[in-house]
Amino acid sequence: MIQKMVTEELDSFGEKIIEGFELSDDDLRALLSLESKEELEKLYYVAQKVRNHYFGNRVFLNCFIYFSTYCKNQCAFCYYNCKNEINRYRLTGEEIKDMCKALKGAGFHMIDLTMGEDPYYYDDPDRFVDLVRIVKEELGLPIMISPGVMDRDTLLKAREKGANFLALYQETYDRKLYEKLRVGQSFERRLNTRRFAKQHGYCVEDGILTGIGNNIESTVISIRGMKANNPNMVRVMTFLPQEGTPLEDFRDSSTLSELKIIAVLRLMFPKCLIPASLDLEGIDGMVHRLNAGANIVTSILPPDPRLEGVANYDRGMEERDRDITSVVKRLKIMGMEPASQAEFEKVLGC
Repeated sequence: MIQKMVTEELDSFGEKIIEGFELSDDDLRALLSLESKEELEKLYYVAQKVRNHYFGNRVFLNCFIYFSTYCKNQCAFCYYNCKNEINRYRLTGEEIKDMCKALKGAGFHMIDLTMGEDPYYYDDPDRFVDLVRIVKEELGLPIMISPGVMDRDTLLKAREKGANFLALYQETYDRKLYEKLRVGQSFERRLNTRRFAKQHGYCVEDGILTGIGNNIESTVISIRGMKANNPNMVRVMTFLPQEGTPLEDFRDSSTLSELKIIAVLRLMFPKCLIPASLDLEGIDGMVHRLNAGANIVTSILPPDPRLEGVANYDRGMEERDRDITSVVKRLKIMGMEPASQAEFEKVLGC
């Protein structure tokens, strides 16, 4: 498909995507099968062309506040699953308020309030809604919430208090793989929670894992699954084995790299936000992900050494290059720059 294309043909392919051409399952299989450096560079070239058509050299910046690392779930891939004997924390409302004061004027486009499915908040969901209120009052920025599968009344209350985005990752639409990853959790409930949020004014983010036993067919199923739900942001993240989890010794020899899938997602979701996460390789990894077609930098941490990310390649390191100043500096070296808040609000118009 793309292997033998020269530059003019790659440009033409990008234009077809921009004009509305949709990839077939066979197209997806062909792109996901690319392996050589030359083939992949062609794929990234087309993905960048499509991304730049809609977003230019502008990048969005998402501040990640993991405010509670307690969780009632047993996800086999997650460091924070309830069976893992780790040190945990739960920020108070006052601590979050103080953090917001330190973030004012930092240049973030959106604040991501993330937690595990913490029983403290699930037993009294108004505690969670109050945190949304605090962040909105302190910063006035769009808020993404990542609280797991919250009940519908709580989602509506959070929306009223200023939540704009719901992040709720399916991880895979291959049901057999899902059962191994999200142990004991309903596939349909997760799916329907995202649909409910979309129907009631939220933008929604869906996401998948790679390097976790997914093959090309299951990846095609997952991409199609995300497409059917019309998300506003689509994410792929590489599985990183986590100490103390059932999958800590799992290794995957697949060629389904995160960068390849990011580029394919850009062709499937040309107008969507696609994250370049700092969680796995820091700012160097951000560069590769942006070059593959991503356009929003996620897991930028506030200046608080206690706070965790999701996968944390840098856990235990004395210096963590995940601050907004370092990110913006590298963007400028790349010839990219943060978008204006108005540009983000336009994209957010959902």
